[in-house]
Formats: sequence, C-alpha cells, structure tokens
Amino acid sequence: MRFRFIEAEKAGYPIRLLCRCLAVSRSGFYAWQKRPISARARHDARLKVEIAASHSASRRTYGSPRIERDLRQEGHCVSRKRVARLMRELGVEGRRKRRFRATTDSKHRFPVAPNILMRDFDVDAPNIAWVTDITYIATLEGWLYLAVILDLFSRRVVGYAMSERIDRALVLDALREALVHRTGVCDLVHHSDRGSQYASHDYRDVLDQAKITCSMSRRGDCWDNAVAESFFGTLKVELLYELPLQTRSATRAAVADYIETFYNVHRRHSSLDYQSPVEFELKNGAPGGSAPGPPVMNDQRTGQESPGPAALGVCPSLQ
Repeated sequence: MRFRFIEAEKAGYPIRLLCRCLAVSRSGFYAWQKRPISARARHDARLKVEIAASHSASRRTYGSPRIERDLRQEGHCVSRKRVARLMRELGVEGRRKRRFRATTDSKHRFPVAPNILMRDFDVDAPNIAWVTDITYIATLEGWLYLAVILDLFSRRVVGYAMSERIDRALVLDALREALVHRTGVCDLVHHSDRGSQYASHDYRDVLDQAKITCSMSRRGDCWDNAVAESFFGTLKVELLYELPLQTRSATRAAVADYIETFYNVHRRHSSLDYQSPVEFELKNGAPGGSAPGPPVMNDQRTGQESPGPAALGVCPSLQ
C-alpha cells in the first residue's frame, strides 16, 4: 500500500521525500516497480470490469450480494467480501431504502376481511397468494398513484395501474389486469391493507366473482403486507429517488419501463436465491398466464380510459 501511494504521488513530490516519510527504501520502491503484476491483481482488474458492467446493467442499483451472483453466473469464483472491496475501490455502491409515507385510509364503514395470510409469504406455486397495495409518486403536476399486485410465489408484478386519483377505479384496474394475465386462479388468497379502496363493495364483488378469498392486514400493522411495502421501497430507491421531478406522463413511462423491462425480467431477488421473477418461474413451474400488459390510465380530462405508455411504444410489454 505504501509503494502504491508513492507511485500515485511521485508526480507532486520527490520520491526520496516520500520514501523517507513512509519509512521505506528507494531501492525497495524501484524493485516493486519492476516486479510483475501478480495473478490476483490481474484477476482483480478483470473483475472490476465485470463489476462495473453488472452495476451499470442494474441501473446502478446492485450492491455486493447481487453483483456476486452475476459474477458467479459468468463463471467467476469470487466471494462477497472481495466484490465489496473492489466496489469500494471503484467508488460504486448499491442503493439503500428509505422510509415512505403510508396511503391507507382505514377510517370507513366497509366490512373488513380477516387476516388469512398471517404473514405466510412463502408459497410453493403461482396463483396461490397475491398481495397488493398503493403508493404515491411526486410529479411536477401533483401526485401520481400506483397500485400493484404481486404473486408471492415469484414476487412478480402481475398487475398494476396508475392514476392521479387514489380511488376504487385505480385498484380495480390493477386487479382486472392481473385477472386477464393470470388465468386459472383457484383457491387464491388476495391480501391487502384495510384501505377503503380494497374494502369497497365494488372491489369485493370482483373478488367474489373470481372466487378469490379476501384477506386484510391487522389495523396499523404494515408488516402484515411487508412484501408489497418492500416492492415500493425498492421502486423508489432504484428508480424514483434518482429521477428529477417529471410530468405525470413521463413518470408513468419510467415506472412502466422499470416494472416490465427490469424488475420482472432482470432484477435479482434475495428471497428467490438471487433470481429474477421470470427466471424463477421458468425454473420452478410456469404461471397460469402471461406477463402484465400496459396499465390502464384514467384520463381525468376526458373521463375515458387510455392505454399505458407500453402500449404507445414507450417501453415493450413482456410476452
């Protein structure tokens, strides 16, 4: 380390002075300069290129655990500590989650379903349990609300919708999309918080028609819906906190692109042994339908429904 420091600083200070300050001999420094690069140093240099590529491909979101899996998949035998060290030397790091605001309105007179899921987030097949929630997104034009439905089997987003209003239409759009793209649901448990949107008669009627069992979190307990909460934390850290404020249209396009082209297809999940949702499903049994298509957007000016950005060519839908 001392010889490396001298090598880096010799342009600004005499080598004799640097060697004296660091208590090393000049002959030792010159011998170090002539010494061939070790095999480990050459391997570190190659790994740094791979690490930088992996970090860039993850949209600069991955930390050492996920990058380690990328490297192992490429055939490198490397430890997580070594990856972390090389990331520090490169000056790159993963993104960390922050707290975010709750959007649940549980002060209503609609009936509340019992908590059937009871934090049992591990299921052994697709379409056994879905979780859903709503989050807010700041834009230049005001709030944009996003409702998502995830399959607990693979943590895959199977339905989502966005609107400038946090109402029943928002969550119904997400549910209908999930039902279109996930066929053959049977004995499915649908878990949400106690929000008025999910407890409404309209929403419960659609669940009943699809023979889906409704489950709701206990009052004030966000851990009962931890998977959905975790997805929103990931979305905000890996995408939204890095974006400048944009129009609602641009934000919708960015969110749709993140979900359809990165999160579902490429992002590695620690709960899935660092596989992506699509990869996990392909290895462990295909789901009962296709991936979610473009979300339905409520046009508040015309009162008509319009297709999401994916349908307009902003980002490709999964097939």
